Amino acid sequence: MNFPKSAFLSAFLLFLLSFSAANAGSSEKGTNKKPQESSAEKVNTSDGLLTTLETELRRGQAALSSQNPAPYFTSYAVTDAETLAVVAAQGGILTATSGHRRTVDVGMRIGGAALDNTHGTERSSGLTSGDLPLGDDSDAITRTLWRLTYEEYRKASRAYSNAKTKAAVRAKDEDESPDFSLEKPSTFVQAGDPVALPEQKVWEDLARRYSAAFRKYQIQESVVYLYGERDRNYLVSTEGTKIATADAMFRVVIQGEVLADDGMALERVETFQSTDPAKIPTQAEVEANVKKIADDLNALRTAPLAEPYSGPALLSGRAAAVFFHEVLGHRIEGQRQRGREEGQTFTKKVNEKILPDFLSVTDDPTLRTLGGTELSGFYRYDDEGMPAARVEVVKDGVLKNFLMSRMPVKNFSNSNGHGRAQAGKMAVGRQGNLIVTSSNTMPDEKLRASFIEEIKKQGKPYGLYFEDIQGGFTLTTRALPQAFQVLPVMVWRVYADGRPDELVRGVDIVGTPLTVMAQIEATGDKTSVFNGVCGAESGSVPVAAAAPAMLFKTIEVQKRKYGDTRPPILPPPSADEKEGAR
Repeated sequence: MNFPKSAFLSAFLLFLLSFSAANAGSSEKGTNKKPQESSAEKVNTSDGLLTTLETELRRGQAALSSQNPAPYFTSYAVTDAETLAVVAAQGGILTATSGHRRTVDVGMRIGGAALDNTHGTERSSGLTSGDLPLGDDSDAITRTLWRLTYEEYRKASRAYSNAKTKAAVRAKDEDESPDFSLEKPSTFVQAGDPVALPEQKVWEDLARRYSAAFRKYQIQESVVYLYGERDRNYLVSTEGTKIATADAMFRVVIQGEVLADDGMALERVETFQSTDPAKIPTQAEVEANVKKIADDLNALRTAPLAEPYSGPALLSGRAAAVFFHEVLGHRIEGQRQRGREEGQTFTKKVNEKILPDFLSVTDDPTLRTLGGTELSGFYRYDDEGMPAARVEVVKDGVLKNFLMSRMPVKNFSNSNGHGRAQAGKMAVGRQGNLIVTSSNTMPDEKLRASFIEEIKKQGKPYGLYFEDIQGGFTLTTRALPQAFQVLPVMVWRVYADGRPDELVRGVDIVGTPLTVMAQIEATGDKTSVFNGVCGAESGSVPVAAAAPAMLFKTIEVQKRKYGDTRPPILPPPSADEKEGAR
């Protein structure tokens, strides 16, 4: 499970190739209660696609109800995405593409909520995906839905038979919660379309100018990505859920990379994102960030290698946000509390202290912005049709809740709006906007002073300050060590004797969650935001994390693995040389 800038770039490149939406479609299940209708948005019943989906869903369910076994739940989730992507380097366009794709996920459950075809290892049987025709030709759309629905029924019925057999012969699990939760269906149809994409030529010109800013620096690799996407997402289910939402997202990614003399690849990335294409960065902002990237990379190239270390550490707010996403966030996702494969780090620690009592953690996907920064993890409804909700995960250091999809776990039988997935994947409990708050804050200057005091107290020559982190991953299955690895990129030695801070390279933060979280001593008084894309078993979803700077009594780092490729022998061409050759 990742939350790195590098993971963001990987997901971003997949977007360029496949034009699949970052906020994928949905599926939902509930009781026969009357659907709730949002009063915040006008319900637009004139959407032809939505009407076609509802009509074919009813027809298919009626036909399949006579089968044995018959489905007790069916859903159609559609992502209609228009995309624009431009990649440029050194003032030239590498690729520029635009596209329009409409995909559908047919969800189906056979059996009953207590045991259905998605049980255990058969979970992927709950979904069949395919491309849906563009436009409003209802005949073409219904024929495709008919074919995919029958394919899904065949797959789900076989899986249900397997699930029943396995349940009969396997030893009982400690948590025998149902496979699906009973929920109240929702109705929300957002009127209007998302903001339009820019003209391709406009963005190509912009990408040329942005990427040309790297020409004046001795950077071996540089690239600028511009990506825009506008979606309409639809979900209808046999429970009565009917949801249609419109969204748009625009991202600019600026990346530079160099090789150190010893072969270590050094990368710096800056990202900008907005729901309004008019708010992407100005040329001056890009040039300032390019200069910062180049300065950082040139400093890292000559920085000494760091050594394995265990001792006091200070994490910036951005670094602490990524740290919490990896170390805590994935372990409080609901599905990780059940099954023989999961490590279940916090499953039996509800109402117990897992963090210092001055720290609280919430996950709130209903927040669009925090401190003026747009948050990637905002959504109105999750990908199972449940309303997004603020969840208080940790209160004053005490674990209170998990991030729940419609897969129940013991003592947590309902969703709290965190079932998320990309198109083509089954939704599970995932993070949205993970926010860490503190009641033991101090200004940056005082926090640094406390950091130096701790270094001296432990008799260490220096502590480590982690200014920025490019990502990380964590292991949650019990077959592997319950460990995490966070990948810092800007790390400084802070000396106890007052010497200037020294930039170092080549270390990763490692450890186990229960040990490291007890080491937090204090926090800063300013909250920083990190936006990105997180990858896990339900695919890549946009997320955000926010936290203040944090002082740790002890953090452990290990040496980073790297290759042995030599940097280029031939120096790069300079603008002066080109002028002289003319």
